[in-house]
Amino acid sequence: MKIGLLPRLLIGIGLGIVSGLFLPQWWIELFATFNGLFGNFLNFVIPLIILGFIAPGIGELGKGAGKLVSLTASVAYGSTIMAGLLAFFAGSMILPKMLGASGSGESFENPEEFLLEGFFKVDMPPVMSVMTALILAFILGLGLASIQGNTLQKAFEDFRGIIERVIQVVIIPLLPVHIFGIFANMTHGGQVATIMSTFIKVFAMIIVLHLVMLLLQYTTASALSGKNILGSLRNMVPAYFTALGTQSSASTIPVTLKQTKKNKVGDKIAEFVVPLCANIHLSGSTITIVSAAMAVMTLNGMDLSFANIFPFILALGLTMIAAPGVPGGAVMAALGLLQSMLGFNEAMLSLMIALYLAQDSFGTATNVTGDGAISIIVDKLMGKKVNEVNVDEKQSA
Repeated sequence: MKIGLLPRLLIGIGLGIVSGLFLPQWWIELFATFNGLFGNFLNFVIPLIILGFIAPGIGELGKGAGKLVSLTASVAYGSTIMAGLLAFFAGSMILPKMLGASGSGESFENPEEFLLEGFFKVDMPPVMSVMTALILAFILGLGLASIQGNTLQKAFEDFRGIIERVIQVVIIPLLPVHIFGIFANMTHGGQVATIMSTFIKVFAMIIVLHLVMLLLQYTTASALSGKNILGSLRNMVPAYFTALGTQSSASTIPVTLKQTKKNKVGDKIAEFVVPLCANIHLSGSTITIVSAAMAVMTLNGMDLSFANIFPFILALGLTMIAAPGVPGGAVMAALGLLQSMLGFNEAMLSLMIALYLAQDSFGTATNVTGDGAISIIVDKLMGKKVNEVNVDEKQSA
């Protein structure tokens, strides 16, 4: 029987906690060796993920639909930034009170003082730094969108396919083992109680913020269109629960499209906006990443000021446009920003992955439900002009 990623992750956490209580030290060190190798490989792949997804992702937005693409992308980006700001202001008020008393952060910032090391290490230096990859990806992506060339765009799309395979075949299957090793080591070092307490509290806060974000999105859409808020949300419930099961925005597109049309969005607008937003609108994922990052930073006693977090939110919004459409894809795309802009180390990145994947299905459900609100807004702003756009070009975009 095939077991989904979330159950495997939970099994890995549970087995890691139990194993850390009774496994001998050499077993913990054996898994620490695997964690070191996996962590170094992840650091090697991060710049490739950034380059492989952001460059072709931005390049694709410049083709075909012109004003409709620009409007949809702008509304989606604005929604994503609003989600990040919601998570920031809520986290700033709640997390220091919720988590402040539980940890000084030394266990995360200096893991070598608490966690056992592996038997050996293998250096895997990345081909470029994270910041170099980010700058290069944006330059190439914007250039591809500008010239609308096919040769280099196709090459980057093939490169993206390779990186997607690496994520799907190597990183995602090995993540539960990596998480198992992390939690076994933390249990052995006496840290697991703080971590599990953090998981439960942050998880609850994130779910509430997801619901608040959906209300904000549909309030905005209803204010512009005159549609009933609760009626519009009720029509999108099947899409929400479908996404909970599929854990994929792309797999939920047929249901999202059907329910969006029930909100009296024009067929042409819905058939363009829903598939596009399934790839570029990740408001739920943004809430999760910002909230989880701030939780880890709170435990570390790091700077949670607006000046420190807001640039990260702006960059995260652009990164989410090109996040890969696989389970955990959003957090994978965000690892480089967490590392370069917020100063996360390997242990902190591992906790971010675990926190994110533990609620990935709820974030995806929020993403696709929010796509319905984006469709209402775009339909109101551009519905009468849609016939000026070539439908075939829109679908290819």
